[in-house]
Amino acid sequence: MNAITAVKGFKDILPEEAYHWQQVEQLIRGVLADFCFKEIHVPILEKTELFAKGIGDTTDIVEKEMYTFRDRGEDSLTLRPEATASVLRAYIEHSMFNQGSVTKLFSIGPMFRRERPQKGRYRQFHQIDVEVLGSEEPQTDAELILMLVHLFRTVGLENLSLDINSLGCPACRSGFRQKLIDFMQDTLTSLCEDCQRRLTNNPLRVFDCKNDACRRLIQDAPTIPDFICDGCRWHFDEVKACLDMFALPYNLNPRMVRGLDYYTRTTFEITIPHMGAQNAVVGGGRYDGLIRDLGGPDIPGIGFAIGFERLMSLLHDRQDDPPPPVLFIAALGSEAQAAAFKLCNQLRLEGIRVEMDYSGKSLKSQMKKADKSGSLYTLILGEREIQAGEGELRDMRSSKQWAVPLESLRSHIAQ
Repeated sequence: MNAITAVKGFKDILPEEAYHWQQVEQLIRGVLADFCFKEIHVPILEKTELFAKGIGDTTDIVEKEMYTFRDRGEDSLTLRPEATASVLRAYIEHSMFNQGSVTKLFSIGPMFRRERPQKGRYRQFHQIDVEVLGSEEPQTDAELILMLVHLFRTVGLENLSLDINSLGCPACRSGFRQKLIDFMQDTLTSLCEDCQRRLTNNPLRVFDCKNDACRRLIQDAPTIPDFICDGCRWHFDEVKACLDMFALPYNLNPRMVRGLDYYTRTTFEITIPHMGAQNAVVGGGRYDGLIRDLGGPDIPGIGFAIGFERLMSLLHDRQDDPPPPVLFIAALGSEAQAAAFKLCNQLRLEGIRVEMDYSGKSLKSQMKKADKSGSLYTLILGEREIQAGEGELRDMRSSKQWAVPLESLRSHIAQ
């Protein structure tokens, strides 16, 4: 009978890799705590209409990529493809806007999109989602970008390139939208099928196309910064001034748009230049109308999401191995096995990493296991040692071995 394997596009996170994830996640949580963010856990399953409204029903995510099904009550449900809509739904549902003028939240967990599986891209993937709700000030945009760059440097990523742009507000963007449609009409038949559809439903998305022919056609297209209103221009100038205050280098990228419908004003993306076409590490931006569109009060917001698998692939040469046991206990005989079981678990309850073999095999076999485990010390216990209240402690690095009273064992293995 053939063994059952994982679903295509889904990946096991094995113990060593999980340990590396924990190390990086701990660093990230530390940075977020320094900037006063609080964690929120949201369900992985939501009503489909949340994402249709929140992400936009003309986006590729909603049209092509979501895992959507009807449950037994005939409700349409979807495995979350991103976290922002879910976090905002919780923010509205629990009236978190009444708890303070500004709310800073983050969430870490799995997302689901039925994309074509390829290296580094899975149908179940993990994201770190960060949101600031309730502030429209440009200082908030700059603070979030500064924190993001600091976060990457903290986990060990350098040589980052920051692109920023302003998408304006809905009022000033409408003029640009029509200018873009007029410009592209003459080349409509030369665009790819997706861009032809986008030009009708969501024209800004043509700037996101990876098709080389489409990219050449839009080289001379109008760009949003030429159309933004005075209020949006002032806001963006203030964001840049705040970044300049910290001498944080950035590139003004007038062709950068975000792939989701809800973004307004400040948008940003961080790339690693030498990584080729797939060089984006994170993207985010402001979404001042989204909370209102989801049925909440008219409260501004801004956020970003980091793909954890993508981040870890960039840190592969900076990962430490999981720490080995401090002590391995090799016990010979039933009396020694019983004493070793008690000692082993007492030490674990005190926070000391200890391993032992319950099989009662030969000393040679147990010493091989101790060596393979990478333990720093091995304690050898037999019935004679138990009666004497001591054990033979072996330093696995120097191969030195000596008798130690069991009551003072902790002081001999203290690290």
